[in-house]
Parts: sequence; C-alpha cells; structure tokens
Amino acid sequence: MSVGFVMLAHDALDRAAQVARVISKAGCPLVIHVDARVGKEFDAFEKKVAVLQGVTLAPRLACEWGTWALVQASRDGAEVLLRSHPELGHICLISGACLPIKPLGELVAYLERHRNTDFIESVTIEDVPWTKGGLSEERFTLSFPFPWREKRRLFDLWVETQRLVRRKRRLPEGLSPHMGSQWWCLTRATLEGILTDARREELDRYFQLVWIPDESYFQSLVRLYGTRVESRSLTLSKFDFQGKPHVFYDDHLPLLRQSSAFFARKIWPGANRLYRAFLDRKSVTAPVARISPAQIDRMFIQAISRRTRGRAGMVMASRFPRTDCESALTAAPYAVFHGFDEIFRDFPGWMRTNSGSRVHGRLFDLDRARFCGGQTGYAGAMSDSAALRDYDPQQFLRNLIWGTRGEHQSFLFSASDAQDICGFLAADRNADISVVTGAWALPLLRSGKPVAGIRAEAARLQQSEADFVDILRERQTRARVRIWSLAEFLERPLDPLQEIVDSLSGADTHLLVRMPEFKSMEGLPGFLQSLRNAGMSPHMAGEINEEIMERELGLFAKVAR
Repeated sequence: MSVGFVMLAHDALDRAAQVARVISKAGCPLVIHVDARVGKEFDAFEKKVAVLQGVTLAPRLACEWGTWALVQASRDGAEVLLRSHPELGHICLISGACLPIKPLGELVAYLERHRNTDFIESVTIEDVPWTKGGLSEERFTLSFPFPWREKRRLFDLWVETQRLVRRKRRLPEGLSPHMGSQWWCLTRATLEGILTDARREELDRYFQLVWIPDESYFQSLVRLYGTRVESRSLTLSKFDFQGKPHVFYDDHLPLLRQSSAFFARKIWPGANRLYRAFLDRKSVTAPVARISPAQIDRMFIQAISRRTRGRAGMVMASRFPRTDCESALTAAPYAVFHGFDEIFRDFPGWMRTNSGSRVHGRLFDLDRARFCGGQTGYAGAMSDSAALRDYDPQQFLRNLIWGTRGEHQSFLFSASDAQDICGFLAADRNADISVVTGAWALPLLRSGKPVAGIRAEAARLQQSEADFVDILRERQTRARVRIWSLAEFLERPLDPLQEIVDSLSGADTHLLVRMPEFKSMEGLPGFLQSLRNAGMSPHMAGEINEEIMERELGLFAKVAR
C-alpha cells in the first residue's frame, strides 16, 4: 500500500476507533497519537485498536490547542511510518474527528497518479484572509510561550509588551512564512527532507514560539523541499467567521457525498447516519454528481453570511441575541396607510383592487388586531388578541410578514392606535409608509360632540401623530415615507393616490380609473377653527381652503362615479 496515516485524537475515541478499523481493513498503516490529557477513555480505546493490523499507538504528549506539541505529535507519527514502512509514497495527517467520505481505494489510486505531488494548503501570509485575533505577520515576528486558551491573560500581556518594545524576531535564513490547513498529505521525499534537515534544531526553536505552529510549520517547510506542491488539502475542513471549525451533522450527508475531497472534518460524534453511510461500504448508493471545491466554498460563505447577518425578518435565536444584526427587520416589503380610513370609505377594498396587496384594517387598534375580512386569526395561527399583540408588537408584525411571504401585505394605522410599533416601522427598510396628518380630526368632526368635550382628545391625538411624524423624519429612518397634511391632500387627492399605487404596483403608467369614495367632509374648516377658538391649534391638519376643497372633492366624486 502506498499511503499511510497519522491520526491525532483528542476526544470521541470510540469514533476514532471506528475510522481506525476501516483504515486497517484497507491495508493502510496507521499511527495514532492520543492526547495525554485523555483519561479513562484511553484504556478502552487501546484495547479496541490493539487487535487491528497495521495500527500503532505513538507515545503520548499533552497537546494544548495552538501549541508546538501538535507539530511534535505529527512528526513523531510520520517518523514511525517512514521508518517502519519503506514502501509508503505518501503520508496523510488526519484527526480523530475526520471521516473518510470516499473509499480509501480511490485515495490510493489518486495518489498513485500523483506520486511526486504534495497536497497541503500553503499560502503566503500576505494572501491569508482567514487569520483571526489580529495576528498575521506578528505570529512569526513575536514569540508566544504561553498557551492562548489556558493562560489568556499572560498571552495578551506578553504580546502587548513585545509590541511596546517593538520586538521583532529574525526569520531563519531562506524561510518564507506560509500558512494553511493543518491536514496535509505529503510525499515521502518531502517529509524526509523536513525531518532530516541539517538546521532542524534551529527551525524547531523558531517554530516552537510561533503562534499556532501546526498551521505554519509544514506549510512553510514544504516550500523548501517539495518538488510539486498543490496548495489544497484532501480533507474538507471549513471554518466560521470566528475561526472555529464548521461541524458536519447528519443533514450534511448529501453535501459530503458530492464533495471531491477524500476526508471530512469535523464530524459530530453523534452523527450516526454519517458514520453508517461512509464506514459501511456494503450498502449500495446511487452515483452522485460531484461538485467542485469552489461550489462548496460558496455554500459555506453563504452559511457564514446567514450566521453573521441573519435572515430578513428572523430574530437571532440565542440566549443573548445580538440586536440590529438582521439583514432586514421583516421578511418582505409591506405598506402602512396612516389616516386614510378616516378619509375614504372602504379604502382597503379599493387599494386591494388597484395594487393587488392584501390590505388589513388597523392591526394596532386598541381593542384587537383587525385582520382583513374581520378574521379573528391569521397566517401562522396569529391571534387578534390585543394583549398578545402588545406583549411584543415588533414580533407580531415580523410574524405576520414572515407567514405571508409571497403576498404583499398592507395595513391601516391611526393616531389612536397603540404606538409602540412606530420606531420599528421607521427603522424597517421594507416599510412603505404613507401618512395624511390631521386626519384624526375627521372622526371627532363626525361624532357631533361639542368642541369643549373633545378638545383634550384632539390634543392627545395630535401629539401622538406629531411624535410619529418626528420619528419618520429622523435621519436614521430607513423606511420609505410620504407625508401630506390633510389640507395638502384634499387640495389634490388624485396625485398622492396615483403615487402610492405606482409605488406598490411597480408601474409608472398604472393610471387610476376607479377612485375611492370620500367620507363626509361637511363642516371641516369650521370645526378646525372651533378647535383653534377653544385654544387647541390643529396645526397638523394645515390650513384648509374651503372653496378649493369643495371644488376638488366635487371633481373627484365625478371621477369616482
């Protein structure tokens, strides 16, 4: 057999033993290093692998993450294989959490066709985009005698001290620092050159103080001894935005079957389906189309984007969710009409006919959420209960938009509604908000109550509306906002309606033919003047010219008919 394996195992030793058994049955020699910090579990593991042909246990070292011991354990295992198996042409380094996702016979045949090729990710530090923790060149120019995880405070203090005194270690002559994945497959000639280098002691002293040397030792030295280096790993191993490895679960089975890699890391120990699928080669599966590493990279980039930016309309589901990390507050565009139901009869029905939007009533009415058609429940088992809605009004709206994706939603809003949602509406880039200020005066006008009895209510409604308008006019508002005073709207009612319908239908030539019917405006100018006389200034309504209003309403009524 032309390939041998070195396995570094730290936990889940029962899974590592399963993989060792498959490698042994394939006739490939294997050296296993088990972290010296593993306790009682090691005894059972030792008994399982003792009966496997070609499997050897290496002397154990305590392997702290990112320290020289990982390099030493890898070298010790490689030296055993080179010394004991002169027929080997390649040696692969894997971990106990790796899983062969192709038959080992395919790997052997592949390496036979590439006898002089080293497979190791090896990239110059200038071209490495994935380094985390603010250390790139400094991991080679500073020294790191303290383990990052176990002695973090000492680690940070020592780094800052070196930066303060501007310390800079000298690189060994001829060495060009490279980095990459620690899971490699190197030729015998390259490994022998690295392990028998006349400057080995000097190089060891240097790399012992490099940060995370298992990602740079072989990656740098392969450039000195490799005759043909393919800068890629034969093991599928991906990392998230924090530099932590992605874990593969059972639902990743289709992806792993399509991968062109020979091993995958890191496999969740409880992924029974994955271990059965790839270790039990008796089961016959249909051929699958292979996908390129670039396609897999795009999938993981998308996953990282989903993890860091979220999905539009979804809230981070963690114990301590980060606020404002969503790509959008809601899942789809929607429209809000403030004041329109006080002006027109059956405005929801007219808007639905002209825009195709599903138009609800006042979803934030104090009594209940008024879904379209008077329904008491809506998509996603949403209740019309005001108490449930007001417990978390933002999530109420998110759920409504999420549960109706594919159908545009609109709803009415008023100064008399619950106002806790106002800031959310202004911050949501999916919101299209149309406001007619001062429309709150119309229901008071039609109530027939004396001005003295409604003066306080008029002042309250106007203040509520003014607060909403102030929020909409803030610079950080992301919603699309249109605001008209009642006076402006009544002077030219067709233009605002045309603008609204055009924006929702997406067509600039969607000419309106049928118009909505105005509710009674009789006595409006006199009513507003009476409020002024009573000491309450209805400034949000604007100055209404009775003559112009009556003329425009008359023309509008003719068009509506």
